[in-house]
Amino acid sequence: MSAQQPLRVLTGITTTGTPHLGNYVGSIRASVRASQQPGVQSFYFLADYHALIKCDEPARIQRSTLEIAASWLAAGLDPERVTFYRQSDIPEIPELTWLLTCVTGKGLLNRAHAYKAMLDKNAAAGADPDSDVTVGLFMYPVLMGADILMFKAHQVPVGRDQIQHIEMARDMAASFNHLYGEHLVLPEALIDSNVALLPGLDGRKMSKSYDNTIALFGPRELMRKQIMGIVTDSRAPGEPKDTEGSALYQIYRAFADDAEAAAFAQAFADGIAWGDAKQQLFERIDREIGPMRERYQHLIAHPQEVEDLLLAGAAKARAIATPLMRELRHAVGLRPLQASAQTPSAQAATKTAASSFKQYRESDGLFYFKLVDASGQVLLQSRGFESPREAGQAVKRLQTEGAAALPSLAAHIDLHASQPEAQIQNALARRLDATEM
Repeated sequence: MSAQQPLRVLTGITTTGTPHLGNYVGSIRASVRASQQPGVQSFYFLADYHALIKCDEPARIQRSTLEIAASWLAAGLDPERVTFYRQSDIPEIPELTWLLTCVTGKGLLNRAHAYKAMLDKNAAAGADPDSDVTVGLFMYPVLMGADILMFKAHQVPVGRDQIQHIEMARDMAASFNHLYGEHLVLPEALIDSNVALLPGLDGRKMSKSYDNTIALFGPRELMRKQIMGIVTDSRAPGEPKDTEGSALYQIYRAFADDAEAAAFAQAFADGIAWGDAKQQLFERIDREIGPMRERYQHLIAHPQEVEDLLLAGAAKARAIATPLMRELRHAVGLRPLQASAQTPSAQAATKTAASSFKQYRESDGLFYFKLVDASGQVLLQSRGFESPREAGQAVKRLQTEGAAALPSLAAHIDLHASQPEAQIQNALARRLDATEM
């Protein structure tokens, strides 16, 4: 990342359902706060192409797109500060998906969690391994890779169960760059260990699958009714109650500051009645959500306003995507015929001037990288790293510091014996010059 280019962060939500309180605490609120950070370019999108993999109800996808967009906007997302768009409004994304498909090994996709889960499910049921497995499900990681790589995102906020998709996107970008030159940015997963997983009405994780959710922007009285239905134990008013393991307390803690949480915990110890505790929880949540509800309901009633904002966001997004796609098409050879007048030998000479890093994971579970010239000759080879982040940080140092980084990375790198060290240093110097242009 050059000194001139700000940090880019990208977040998407699949449009298959109505946002609930758990979505707000776990994703919407955090992403809105992140969008207000100075010096960051934020991209927020509605993943309606992804929804087609999971849902075959057109009306539900359309309604969910409106509800999720309205939820983000009501929660304070400012379309003037961020790039806010609908995935299907960016035709360059499926085109990039195809380019990535052509450089992605099937073996990589075989290891995708969602695909493996379906194979396991079918095996347990004694069904054909690929029963109910669509190509869309199998290709899901490639489409996600295109979402990320299209906008050269540096960081992607995800839960720990989604880290694999970011690693796959990095693999795809590295494969493409190795073949065609340095065009794509290798992203990093951004894990926020402080994001709460909100319990639902029955104490399990709040999820539509369990039908235990609390509506986010539904009618005020519906929220109160749902909160009053949270499962508690049989301890009577006046009996001390435990905060440990209490869904009621955990939900309150997700909204309260430290002083409020301490006071609520003391009320538990003093034997507050469950009905009174639920009322306090409702009032605390409504204090934060209530002011947003009117804005949400206005947007739901005026979908054209949301549509206009999404189309404006798509125009901003395409101002980035269209030039990059033009560059990538040219790189792979999808170019005007007059542009291909360069002879194969001249093309090889041009390509030889650049070297590229390739990052990958071996069967030992460790992460590696190597620097190769355009002919595929290995210039330097890393030893194994425990995480892709460590390997990426070493690559970043070599990209930004050049040969000056070699001494401090000596314990992690083997210079290829057949290549003079001066040649390796020259290759790093050329990459450094290209980075600073």
